[in-house]
Amino acid sequence: MNRRILFAAAALAALPLAAHAAEPFRIGLLVPMTGPFQSTGRAINDAVKLYIKQHGDTVAGHKVEILLRDDAGVPDNTKRLATELVVRDHVNAFAGFGLTPLALATAPVATQAKIPEIVMVAATSSIVNASPYIFRSGQVLPQPATIAADWALKHGIKKIVSVVSDYGPGYDAEKWFNDRFTAGGGTVVAALRVPLANPDFAPFLQRVKDAAPDAMYAFVPAGVGGIFAKQFVERGMDKSGIRFIATGDVTDDDNLGDMGDAMLGVVTAGPYSAAHPSALNKSFVDGYREISGGHRAGFVAAFAYDGIEMLYRALEKTKGNMDGTALAEALKGLSFESPRGQISIDPETREIITPIYIREVKKVDGALYNVEAETFAAVKDPAKAKP
Repeated sequence: MNRRILFAAAALAALPLAAHAAEPFRIGLLVPMTGPFQSTGRAINDAVKLYIKQHGDTVAGHKVEILLRDDAGVPDNTKRLATELVVRDHVNAFAGFGLTPLALATAPVATQAKIPEIVMVAATSSIVNASPYIFRSGQVLPQPATIAADWALKHGIKKIVSVVSDYGPGYDAEKWFNDRFTAGGGTVVAALRVPLANPDFAPFLQRVKDAAPDAMYAFVPAGVGGIFAKQFVERGMDKSGIRFIATGDVTDDDNLGDMGDAMLGVVTAGPYSAAHPSALNKSFVDGYREISGGHRAGFVAAFAYDGIEMLYRALEKTKGNMDGTALAEALKGLSFESPRGQISIDPETREIITPIYIREVKKVDGALYNVEAETFAAVKDPAKAKP
């Protein structure tokens, strides 16, 4: 009898541990599924679903649960939803964040809750400084901006006008291109900033045309590149003789097919192209097309796919320990092949180290693609480079 009692007691004592081991790994996915940036939210959500479909929904003994929340691109919504996800749903990590203000709104919640925040798209360099729990799976604008400036100087461009959206990533895109360009002997004729909300690029493009520089350098966030391209053509800019240089956001693969042949020859610097020649990328592009209802994978989807892989790998590294601080430590120094190429997380800055490509818009099998021409491997955030 005593043995039976002892056995039963031991079994009961083990129950809480077993229950804990079976707890799901909950990821709060905060994205704009409605509003002007809903295409960004849709791409993030589809890429997350694809990763889980391809890699399974269990990691280190924990079932992965995605708790999707629509913040409509409004920072107050993001912070409120993030707080609810912690208090009510007990999430183990945050992910998503299509715009800089949304990522910053969540930073104090991540810090207080001590859980990782994976910034998939928002690209202002300073974001990671807002919390020791923030990590980035996407890019920072100084990375492609400096590469684009070097390309312009190398190809004999002497005078440019920059056009950027008037918010954090735009300021980074402007500063790092213009400073690098002028340091190399180029001249910035004008630096124009377009309002982020309901943008009308036409008057700014007209100012570029009137200034007649050698080239226009542009940055606009994912989702509005199509509007920029349409107004570019309407102003006759494609026939003006002014070269068009941009960050990869402008000719995002998700929208490029609808921009028309006027985009042929546009040169961009960016970390991802659907035309990237690797077996992993082909699997990603094919899978994304299927899961998204026929959409082409763009950089937003690639960044989201990598962000979920970061969390999977971190949980594997901790052997199933879901403590937020342990996960944050495990995220530092991760390195793996992405659909864009080899990427890693800088253990000191928590920033992405990513390849950047110079791409040119060309036709491939009758469709427009960003075709990679030059590769710059393992590009760190120049804004955080040590003197």
